[in-house]
Amino acid sequence: MYTRAARRAVPVIATNLERSQGSLLGRLAMANSSQPKRPKVVTLENMNPHVRTMQYAVRGPIVARATAIEKELAQGEKKPFPDVVKCNIGDAHALGQKPITFIRQVIALATYPELLSSDMFPEDAKARARRALSGCKNESVGSYSDSVGIEPIRQDIAAYIERRDGHPSDPNDIVLCAGASEGIRSLLKCVVAGEGKTRSGVMIPIPQYPLYSASLAEFDAVQIGYFMDEETGWSLKVSELERAVTEARKHSNPVAIVIINPGNPTGQVLNRENIEDIIKFAHRENLYIVADEVYQENIYAKGAKFHSFKKVLREMGPEYQTMELASFYSTSKGFMGECGLRGGYMEAINMDTEVFGMLKKLVSAKLCPTTLGQITMECTVNPPREGEPSYELFMQEKTAVLQALREKAKLVAETFDAVDGVSCNEVMGAMYAFPRIHLPKKAVEKAKELGMAADAFYCMRFLEEKGVCVVAGSGFGQVDGTYHFRMTILPSVEKIKEVMERFREFHSKFMEEYKD
Repeated sequence: MYTRAARRAVPVIATNLERSQGSLLGRLAMANSSQPKRPKVVTLENMNPHVRTMQYAVRGPIVARATAIEKELAQGEKKPFPDVVKCNIGDAHALGQKPITFIRQVIALATYPELLSSDMFPEDAKARARRALSGCKNESVGSYSDSVGIEPIRQDIAAYIERRDGHPSDPNDIVLCAGASEGIRSLLKCVVAGEGKTRSGVMIPIPQYPLYSASLAEFDAVQIGYFMDEETGWSLKVSELERAVTEARKHSNPVAIVIINPGNPTGQVLNRENIEDIIKFAHRENLYIVADEVYQENIYAKGAKFHSFKKVLREMGPEYQTMELASFYSTSKGFMGECGLRGGYMEAINMDTEVFGMLKKLVSAKLCPTTLGQITMECTVNPPREGEPSYELFMQEKTAVLQALREKAKLVAETFDAVDGVSCNEVMGAMYAFPRIHLPKKAVEKAKELGMAADAFYCMRFLEEKGVCVVAGSGFGQVDGTYHFRMTILPSVEKIKEVMERFREFHSKFMEEYKD
């Protein structure tokens, strides 16, 4: 059964000939099929090997199978569940979150400036649209922007960072990007180089967001994993960082350390002392700090607080003030959830002037990030202020989103942790739970027989039997002999409760089937 499911999970792309069999062109092609076929110039064997080896778990075979099941349901095929719930990725609007009104109003005004004379829109939304358009050539979002982004928006991002951290920010250190992911990839391209033992290594957390492992594989850089400690709520120990970098120096040249805070997929929130320790470690080891802070609005645990790496660094001693640090923020997360508009920024401080020139050259080859994504970022960093006409509704919508996420974070973690054979740490922040599943030996052996990772086998069974799509922990990295999966908490409270009930039923049946 699952061998067949695995086969069905592999996308099948019809060839032009198959699509045109009923046409004259198709019939002529078949008539001439006796002619020798021209060999393919690019094959799996001779294509770029780094692209071939990269993996991106959150859109892998399980997700492909989920999409296929959706189509089967739409065609009337009977399943033991009414719908597929895609909990594999943090796509807020796809899972029912409503857009923030103010953001969509500003985008509408910027896209169709004739509306600026209309009484349909509040004046503060019009003001943001005018400010964004003032930085667009011919005041049109259809024009290319500067490669590093629209200047007034970069100025407003710098002002936002100053308000957040209490320390100056230079708009010239800001690079807007098509989502934080594209900015992270551009930075990594600039910092990695070398071959053999001089090949650059980048330290990334394990578990990690697959963007990092995929990008490092593509760029032929060395992945240096450091393990988060599940037993202490996914905390980060400096002794583990020291172990990882010492081992890595035997075969590579460590140049950077990536920190995801709040964590993805683990949901931890680093305290200030932990951040200070990481900065001291990076200083000792001469490492570039890459701070992935896209979930900075998503803090749920009592007593937890977001501290930006830049703020902490600025408040440490003078010896740390010249350290290189790049931090990232995105409109895809937080309370905004505007994933498809692809808005994000990078603030790179203390970067070598000539290297920063090379970074700008790199991003200029892509012309510019999407103008609508940039305007979404403008709304994020320059939201309605108290006293402005949109303020009350904006705060109401923002608060509702974050309160619902807080409720779901608690509900999901507690439900998982109460199920026999499952343990789950508190979801302190971000948008995901990362429960550990204690699989019986028979299940592990069955997965091995099918050529699958044990947790991938478990997740495929969960999808096939209950219609819930989650991502196996093996796609994020985990301690050998442990098994996890990542599930987003983004569906509505009612849907999350339904998902958790589907999980309880599935897990009980699965464990009974494979009990030792």
